[in-house]
Amino acid sequence: MTEMKRKCVFAGTFDPPTLGHKTIVESCLGMFDEVVLCMMVNPQKQPFFTEEERFDMLSLIFGKDERITVKTFSGTVAEFLEKENTRYYIRGLRSATDFDYENANFYASRKLDKSIVAVYLPCPQELLHVSSSMVRSSLQFGTPIDEYVTEEVKEYIEKKFTAQGK
Repeated sequence: MTEMKRKCVFAGTFDPPTLGHKTIVESCLGMFDEVVLCMMVNPQKQPFFTEEERFDMLSLIFGKDERITVKTFSGTVAEFLEKENTRYYIRGLRSATDFDYENANFYASRKLDKSIVAVYLPCPQELLHVSSSMVRSSLQFGTPIDEYVTEEVKEYIEKKFTAQGK
């Protein structure tokens, strides 16, 4: 009997991807055979980094692992899960506030597809302060981002800011 591959989706704007995102993906690989990173595109949001830049940064971090696929999507998570033929939706949590937010989104998605299974993964204690907004804030104030992002992302961002003369 052939065992079915288990696949999950971890979606977000990844503006930019952080060490927290990387840790969640690493945890997923301990439970699933395949992880699909879905970079969500919302035309009503103006991210700090372009769609192409965010995709490039995710690819720098995860592109060498054949178990991880990076995709973009501009619909609902429920639609993307159906498209990917999986019901497992991964969410990372740093706090009770994150849980409340993610749970509300889960129930909204569940109205669209009752088969969705949310998997909440807690953030490691040493990364509780890490967020994409903290990275963006650090960039705006010219403070170091080393403790928030991988070395690949740091180098990518530094090249971008050097090229722009910032």
